Amino acid sequence: MSALPITAIVYLVALLPVFSFNRYEMVSFTTGAVLLILGIGLFNLGADIAMTPMGVHVGSGLSRQKKIGLLLAVCFVLGMLITIAEPDLQVLAKQVGSVMNGKLLVYTVGFGVGAFLVIAILRIIFGQRLSTVLMLFYMLLFAISLILSVNGKIALLPMAFDSGGVTTGPITAPFIMALGVGISSVLGNRKSQENSFGLVALCSVGPILAVLFLGVFAKNNLSYSVNYGSVGKDVLGAYLQNASHVAKEIAVALGLIVVFFMLCQFFFLKLSKKQLLKIGVGVVFTYAGLVLFLTGVNVGYMPLGYKMGIQISTLHPAVLVAVSLVMGILVVLAEPAVHVLNAQVEDITGGYVKKKSMMLGLCAGVGAAIALSVVRIIFDFSIVYYIIPGYFISLALSLFVPPVYTAIAFDSGGVASGPMTSGFILPFAIGVCVALQGEAAVLRDGFGVVAMVAMAPLITIQLLGFKAIVSNKLKEKRAMKRILEADDEYIINFM
Repeated sequence: MSALPITAIVYLVALLPVFSFNRYEMVSFTTGAVLLILGIGLFNLGADIAMTPMGVHVGSGLSRQKKIGLLLAVCFVLGMLITIAEPDLQVLAKQVGSVMNGKLLVYTVGFGVGAFLVIAILRIIFGQRLSTVLMLFYMLLFAISLILSVNGKIALLPMAFDSGGVTTGPITAPFIMALGVGISSVLGNRKSQENSFGLVALCSVGPILAVLFLGVFAKNNLSYSVNYGSVGKDVLGAYLQNASHVAKEIAVALGLIVVFFMLCQFFFLKLSKKQLLKIGVGVVFTYAGLVLFLTGVNVGYMPLGYKMGIQISTLHPAVLVAVSLVMGILVVLAEPAVHVLNAQVEDITGGYVKKKSMMLGLCAGVGAAIALSVVRIIFDFSIVYYIIPGYFISLALSLFVPPVYTAIAFDSGGVASGPMTSGFILPFAIGVCVALQGEAAVLRDGFGVVAMVAMAPLITIQLLGFKAIVSNKLKEKRAMKRILEADDEYIINFM
């Protein structure tokens, strides 16, 4: 149900005369769609029985040791190691190799995530409001962005903000979210519901700051070359080769988490053999699901997304924007970590925030984000005109909505911009950019779509919270009116 809508859109678009996909491309895409469905299913199952329990057990177990220094040190190392092994970050590093040192980027971003994971935990310990902390660091982001703009490196801004969404990928995000649940359950006091969220939000800031700092020292000659490859006759060989590469990357990423978890188990968790066996089976499901999912996206979706973007650019701009809107609404359904987030939100808030409401808010936000990104490519203007007003609106909303909505919204931004966005929507946007503005404009206009996807839920989810506040006030007003108008002889049921 999650993967079929976006797949159906591609099949329907392929029937239009403006598109010319050969049979090998369609066979490759169909294979990718099957792997996508199997991968999402296995990943969600693995997240339910392994990744989420592991994160909760580690977070609560470390917190119960009552050694804040140990908790912070372990979380810093954990955040850094998981991020360095995150497959999405490796992809980004390869894409920006012509602009800055890829290995330096990986380690700097890893350090940024580890440092901001520590900041997120300190926020829980000292009971600071998430919106206040976010305002502080986003003001710093805007200040560094201004420095880059003055130095003539404004083209780096889309890539920098994209890195925030890419880094919190399908492995990092679910584990960090669960870690927050475990830590807040012990240290969160009365605000444990609010504190369960917000770790992904702050961890998304670290990579942006890291890339912006590196951008200050980057080459002045910012050039980017597009290379998404093409689908040949040997579809099976392409899938096997990519699956082998992805399997190694996922093994390293998951292996670090498992080793860390087993160390925690040895020193202080002491879970039963039955619990460990269940988690072990879940890790296997998670591994298989991610390998299938990422292989399907890399081989089946990425080349077709790029070609689709080039060919659809021949249509009227209004049609192009409309198709982008629909694709954005549907693509969020296929993001594996989104389902994990929605389930955690409904569970932790006791059903106060429904999965359906979350999904509707995310779909609307992501759809609008991708449509606006295409508008930016068509008219060739800077992402600054979206990013600065968008974050100011989202930070302003945080002053008026319940804190739990702010925390959920900023976590949703990092989670929604997952592998489907970077593996299908980003190539699509780059294809549109190459066709309309040329390859030289890719760094300036093509990138930024992931950043927009990460920003949109901040506004839409908080608007849900604002709507809830207004609805409650109206109910209270109506109830008070009935009380004042009531006859004392009657018993009134206000429920």
